[in-house]
Amino acid sequence: MSAQAQMRAMLDQLMGTSRDGDATRQRVKFSDDRVCKSHLLGCCPHDILSGTRMDLGECTKIHDLALRADYEIAAKERDLFFEHDAMEHLESFIVDCDRRTDIAKKRLAETQEEISAEVAAKAEKVHELNEEIGKLLAKAEQLGAEGNVEESQKVMQEVERVRTKKREAEDEYRNSMPASSFQQQKLRVCEICSAYLGLHDNDRRLADHFGGKLHLGFIQIREKLDHLKKIVADKQERRNQERLKRREEREKEEKMKRKSRSRSRDHKRSRSRDHRRKRSSSPAHERRKSRSRSRSRERERRRRHRSRSHSHGRGHCRSSRDKSRDRSSKHK
Repeated sequence: MSAQAQMRAMLDQLMGTSRDGDATRQRVKFSDDRVCKSHLLGCCPHDILSGTRMDLGECTKIHDLALRADYEIAAKERDLFFEHDAMEHLESFIVDCDRRTDIAKKRLAETQEEISAEVAAKAEKVHELNEEIGKLLAKAEQLGAEGNVEESQKVMQEVERVRTKKREAEDEYRNSMPASSFQQQKLRVCEICSAYLGLHDNDRRLADHFGGKLHLGFIQIREKLDHLKKIVADKQERRNQERLKRREEREKEEKMKRKSRSRSRDHKRSRSRDHRRKRSSSPAHERRKSRSRSRSRERERRRRHRSRSHSHGRGHCRSSRDKSRDRSSKHK
């Protein structure tokens, strides 16, 4: 990459897609499904393993440092939950890597000479010490490159101590099997990156492996995956708590509304009773009641009067009929 391209990439990473007013670059947003969410979080295996023997080539999704800068700016204002997508991506990649590791182990078990469990345990111990030496040497080289000479020397002293343990373990392993079998290279599959490690590998080979870009890249991917799992679990827990809190608040509001409606109905009933009571005790109501009673009495008097008048009329009719009968009988 030229110096100009490096400067352009640095500006993109710092300022995002809108750094120079280029509208065409803003057509694709960082939230677009075509954009690699693992790249936005800085953990895409295509970037991390680039240039190693397991180079995955170009990612099928968009990688753009300016979009990553846009995402980092937006993530400060709100939670975008891109960690879940990145976690699924890395999880799928690690599962595939572990599957290849298991296949390599089975292939070694089929091709290498079978040994007893005791001899296998001693060989495993040598492998473990080799791994420890390789990690320490890689750490010492890194400290030396950073200028921390004293710490680097302390690590090299630890390397010498582990080398002594390794020689003792190799002697035990050599004495437990024939010389011809001991000379055969016993391989082991690295649990981190699936690379093959030899029982008799020298320190330089071990340091190159454990300090190499491939092994460190896989360590970075696995650590990032564990970190994303923790973040996703924490966010999911918070979302569940917030959802539960909102549900409780809604239930509380509904309960308060029901109580308010109940109090309102009770208040209306009470006001209605008070209104009726006031109306019944008011002078106007008393006057209306008095007039009503007067009208009732007047109706009762009229009814009685009509009843007496009717009975009197019927008595007069009977006496007239009796008189006419008497006169008719006298003429006879």
